[in-house]
Amino acid sequence: MNIQKYMAFVKAAEFGSFTKAAEALDYTQSGISRMINDLETEWGVFLFERGRAGISLTSDGLKLLPQLKRICNEHEILMTQIEDLHDMQSGMIRIGTFSSVATHWLPNIIRIFKKDYPKIDFELLLGDYTEIESWILNGRVDFGFVRLPSKTELETTFLEQDRLLVVIPQNHPLANCEKFPINDLLNSPFMLLEKGAKAEISEIFEKHHISPQVNFTTWDDYAIMSMVENGLGISILPELILQRIPHKIIAKELEFPAFRTIGIAMREQKSLSLASKRFLEYLSYRNRE
Repeated sequence: MNIQKYMAFVKAAEFGSFTKAAEALDYTQSGISRMINDLETEWGVFLFERGRAGISLTSDGLKLLPQLKRICNEHEILMTQIEDLHDMQSGMIRIGTFSSVATHWLPNIIRIFKKDYPKIDFELLLGDYTEIESWILNGRVDFGFVRLPSKTELETTFLEQDRLLVVIPQNHPLANCEKFPINDLLNSPFMLLEKGAKAEISEIFEKHHISPQVNFTTWDDYAIMSMVENGLGISILPELILQRIPHKIIAKELEFPAFRTIGIAMREQKSLSLASKRFLEYLSYRNRE
């Protein structure tokens, strides 16, 4: 309510009239007068001299006018920005993601989204599944791409299953096999793509009761591809990251197919900004060229 009183004061000072201020703000003259009286009572100062010739600012009123003008101007800017947010004329979408989604899904989604909403900006944070979940929960990002199942505190939506494939050098003895035997994972040094608690490749080892010789562990898909290309070992990588790969390696399906389940997670969808909610409607463009 105070901002209305400040606006009443500024307009009355500009017009030198409670009546004209009332017309400009769509109030009654008595309404403007009452708001000015409220300010004078609250602040313990007289703002206007009142006489038969009209009103004029007191010395105290003159001193306060510039600050109150700034407050009213800032309020007007704030209201404009809020309207812009609702009209999708501005805003920031913060997304937690891992490298394969950032490389192969997000560019196309963002490109199409920006055609419709060119003034929306993006901030991408790259991390592992555990980091992304933490960013969502502490509000660092609006939502994130995660491996499902995720933490129970998060609201999640399934997107798709992504095959996990064995990657081997081109000169590997099993380069021509149809499907890679599980036990042959034991015959070469293994490059492990893992970080944090959600260890999907280790789950494959546990499920089939094998313990490959892990020589290198990282969360960098491309580092592993380069290692494999250079004959330093073999690995298992998600199919999504193996699209349009720059390395001379071969990807093979396991004899017992394995997958990771990719989803989108947020604290609660109803609390997302309008821009973020609208962006989620564009996720279907992730696989389109």
